[in-house]
Amino acid sequence: MHAVVAEVWRGDFLESVHHGTVLAVRADGTDAVAVGEPGAACYPRSSNKPVQALGMLRAGLGLDGELLALACASHSGEPFHVEGVRKILAGAGLSEDDLRNTPDMPVNAVARRALIAAGHGPSRITMNCSGKHAAMLATCAANGWDTENYLDPRHPLQVRLRETLEDVAGEPVTFTGVDGCGAPLFAVTYRGLARAFAALATAAPGTPERRVADAMSAHPEYVGGTGRDVTELMRALPGAVAKDGAEGVYALALPDGSAVALKIADGSSRARPVAMVAALRRLGVDIDGNEALRALALAPVLGHGERVGDVRPSVLLAQGS
Repeated sequence: MHAVVAEVWRGDFLESVHHGTVLAVRADGTDAVAVGEPGAACYPRSSNKPVQALGMLRAGLGLDGELLALACASHSGEPFHVEGVRKILAGAGLSEDDLRNTPDMPVNAVARRALIAAGHGPSRITMNCSGKHAAMLATCAANGWDTENYLDPRHPLQVRLRETLEDVAGEPVTFTGVDGCGAPLFAVTYRGLARAFAALATAAPGTPERRVADAMSAHPEYVGGTGRDVTELMRALPGAVAKDGAEGVYALALPDGSAVALKIADGSSRARPVAMVAALRRLGVDIDGNEALRALALAPVLGHGERVGDVRPSVLLAQGS
């Protein structure tokens, strides 16, 4: 079963707890943290996007740099994100009319207000998964595959992406579902997810895995956006590969191959960075000496607009049993 991994303190009163699973694996393969059910299956949600991007590179996608980072992104819909998606599509001779992801407003509040002020509503290109979908379409175009039904799990693209996940996770997919954006969703264990991220972070130069890791590390603002914890996390840890996901999922690997995979069981995002930083501390990362990581170590609890408490890692997660 999931364990208590975070506590919500309002002043000196323990108001709530978050259950979850947190796995942190050292570079030598031993567990630094294993609480909850790390051997159970989970849907990685958007934490799987870097692996999907790897599968697309293996299938002939020709992206690098910030556009490859955007293919790995749950972007905030800021103007530079949207322009990048248009570049991916144009490079493949396609347009936003070819996208099949779910229309949505930008995650970023400033971008969302600007869109509303201009009289626009939800669209596919401003939805946070549009970079991935644009890259999927570009991969189809590079192979001469059908671009109309690219979200079908039986489509050659999705078959390749499933095979890629099974390869780097080192285990078979156990469940298949539909993600929030409409793309197929494949379940692996937390250990498999950590293994997949370690494969990216430790890959040899010139490999598709290395291309994904370098793009994300060099352009973290394209992976998330302004003020996003995943962006700040990668900026604070040069060479790290990190990706957040819906329903409280988070995965990260460091250049030495140590890796974290976690999920907050209730699907909440507020405890997700807190649990991640606690796991990194257990891996030996200097949190207190890094301002950005220190800022993510606790999440504020507000009262009348003022900070009156914190979301903290549980004793079990912070210190072990």
